[in-house]
Amino acid sequence: MPYQVPQPKIFACTQSKILGEKIAKAYGTELGKISFSRYSDGEFQPSFEESIRGTRIFIIGSTHPGPENLMEMLLMIDAAKRASARHITAVMPYFGWARQDRKDKPRVPIAAKLVAKMLETAGATRIITMDLHADQIQGFFEKPVDHLFASTLFLPYLKNLGLKNLTIASPDMGGSKRAYAYSKALDSDVVVCYKQRAKANIISHMELIGDVQGKNVVLVDDMVDTAGTLTKAADLMMERGALSVRAITTHGLLSGDAYEKIENSKLTELIITDSIPIEIKSDKVRVLSCANLFAEVMDKVHNNNSISSKFLM
Repeated sequence: MPYQVPQPKIFACTQSKILGEKIAKAYGTELGKISFSRYSDGEFQPSFEESIRGTRIFIIGSTHPGPENLMEMLLMIDAAKRASARHITAVMPYFGWARQDRKDKPRVPIAAKLVAKMLETAGATRIITMDLHADQIQGFFEKPVDHLFASTLFLPYLKNLGLKNLTIASPDMGGSKRAYAYSKALDSDVVVCYKQRAKANIISHMELIGDVQGKNVVLVDDMVDTAGTLTKAADLMMERGALSVRAITTHGLLSGDAYEKIENSKLTELIITDSIPIEIKSDKVRVLSCANLFAEVMDKVHNNNSISSKFLM
């Protein structure tokens, strides 16, 4: 009798369980059973409560800081390897520590490279992620990386808005490539914000390159943390004559006083994905689910089909 490849099993880290359930439902299955034992000092141990021998498993978990989320992913991968899983795919909607992708001053780590090596050492045979902070992080891995783009979610949403005099904007110079890709897809103009930072999350100066007079502006970025850059850019554009300013950002970290800044800003709305679990505290925040996107790609990966149709940009 010819060998039949068993159906894959999907598991989720603790902090991505809600998204994991959505992905599993879209895939047409249920989340696999896993339990956690915890010691009084905070140490924890994951345990797969069903056989995964010879199967492909998908472990869903965004590794945003704190470090416990990353450690949980690493332990689950190691447990799967020691339980003789055939393929171990780390599905990381948000790849944490990605902002540390280079040495920007002496005597600092390159955390993104370190995380990549830890995932491979733990036993991951493939990585699926979305909108890395820098595309070149893919090169930190020796294993295959499927780098998805949230533009497959955002572009239909923007087109349905039917905005006239649309202009795409980048909140910084580093995101100009992403902004130009969106503008090409939407046949719109592009403007770029130039910013200088006093230190991390603190902007000392911002200037606008381009004209937004009489335009409906959409800011495009990969993540929003304290929302300082987006709200400052939105206020600046409204002062320069923009009709409205929206922002689309893939990963909504929304830390510190981010919600307060959004509420007090001139942003019409902030559109994010559910790559990171959040508690919505503002009527201006809209969430688009990435569950169907990941479920489709996971199915194609398992069946060795092309996923190039999911790379809109």
